[in-house]
Amino acid sequence: MTTKLDKVLYTAEAHTTGGRDGAGKSSDGAIDVQLSSPGSGKPGTNPEQLFAVGYAACFIGAMKAVGPKISVKVPDDVAIDSKVSLGPTNGGAAYGISVQLSITLPGLDAETKKKLVDTAHQVCPYSNATRGNIDVELVIV
Repeated sequence: MTTKLDKVLYTAEAHTTGGRDGAGKSSDGAIDVQLSSPGSGKPGTNPEQLFAVGYAACFIGAMKAVGPKISVKVPDDVAIDSKVSLGPTNGGAAYGISVQLSITLPGLDAETKKKLVDTAHQVCPYSNATRGNIDVELVIV
């Protein structure tokens, strides 16, 4: 089932050339990066690193959005260590990714942490985009 947006709140625009060994730049110039394949030793970042940062930032935003609705104050020093892994699937016929988010919520008890993370996982755009498509592991630290 494809999810349609009720309303567009924001559209990110970027121009990319050269694939994994190219470059990418956002339309507003805020991002201007060289790209390189993982493990190549060449300068630049790669799509998996960008996805790791994006998903973590989005998930923190989701926790901050749902926190007040479930009476939870998200700690100011909330942090996520994210891992995006790349590898073959279907016996090497295709490639895929998996994600692990290790979420640190200082000062909250275990039950409150779980409630916040579970609720955020239901509304986070990245979680909704990946749900049922890739393995996403949420680790509450």
